[in-house]
Amino acid sequence: MVVIGRERTTGPTAHLGHYRARDGSRGARVELDLDAPHAGVVVGKRGSGKTYTLGVLAEGLAAASGVAPVVADPMGAFAPLADAAADATVVRPRVRANALDPRAWCALLGLDPERGPGTLVWRAATETTTLTGMAEWVEGADAPAETRRAAANHLAMARSWDVFAADGIATDGLCDGGVTVLDLAGVDPAPANAVVAAVGGALYDARIENETGRLPWLLVDEAHAFTDGVAERALRRLLTRGRHPGVSCWLATQRPGALPAVALSQADLLIAHRLTSEADVGALTDARPTYLAGNLGERLPVATGEALVVDDVTESTHHVQVRERRTPHGGDSPSASAAGEP
Repeated sequence: MVVIGRERTTGPTAHLGHYRARDGSRGARVELDLDAPHAGVVVGKRGSGKTYTLGVLAEGLAAASGVAPVVADPMGAFAPLADAAADATVVRPRVRANALDPRAWCALLGLDPERGPGTLVWRAATETTTLTGMAEWVEGADAPAETRRAAANHLAMARSWDVFAADGIATDGLCDGGVTVLDLAGVDPAPANAVVAAVGGALYDARIENETGRLPWLLVDEAHAFTDGVAERALRRLLTRGRHPGVSCWLATQRPGALPAVALSQADLLIAHRLTSEADVGALTDARPTYLAGNLGERLPVATGEALVVDDVTESTHHVQVRERRTPHGGDSPSASAAGEP
């Protein structure tokens, strides 16, 4: 048995799969380290198995002790974790307004913090702790009516998203064991980004302030939708600074070329499924030239579920067949042939 992500021999692991021999046969068992925090990236074109692999990791985390796994699920692919009675809970997340700082509020609403409405929203976020309080502060602010009206309209839009609440999801609820799946299916990009930004910040602060003894793991599917929004700053902090307090951050995407350079450069573990886009293959090669130099396109897997794993902890690469899930996978696309007659 080989454990990817560490050199020592003790501590919890997740069963990732088995080595893929040159003749296609199954080799030795491969585990993934869960004892230490890691920054990881899972990439692959649609249908290659990247979301499935993230689910395998979530299953392993659900069975481990001392960790607090949270999955940001924008496609509804992880609900079966709870449906199958796994140690998982699916929640429609609502977060506290003051989980976002004034700059994040202006960015979320598309406002310039140095101009009228943006300045009011910035000050409201500084002076109050709830969305209702922000709206009331703006209404009573000493500012032109037109400016107050514009700021109020933007805050009303934020209220319509239904992701902010005074009793929003708390850190202790995220860190009480088991997997917490944040159901973001059908949520627009801006409010989904607000949730991930707030949760990412809460997990980091919980470890900095010693509010939890568990090590949080944040798994983000379709990560390119979050690294280009208000969640980018929170994710960047986890990737660059999260391992010191003990917070792991894993991003899964079909578009590695759309990720910021820091995501690939900071990842100590990279799981690559099939890719065909030259831009995406080039992004991996540029980020990991020591391991992926040469004709990477010919080295990447072809079959669904096969993966090339780059382990920067032990400075090694591995060809792995990801194991079968113990819980149903919710990421498959529907088909007309399976639908039947109405």
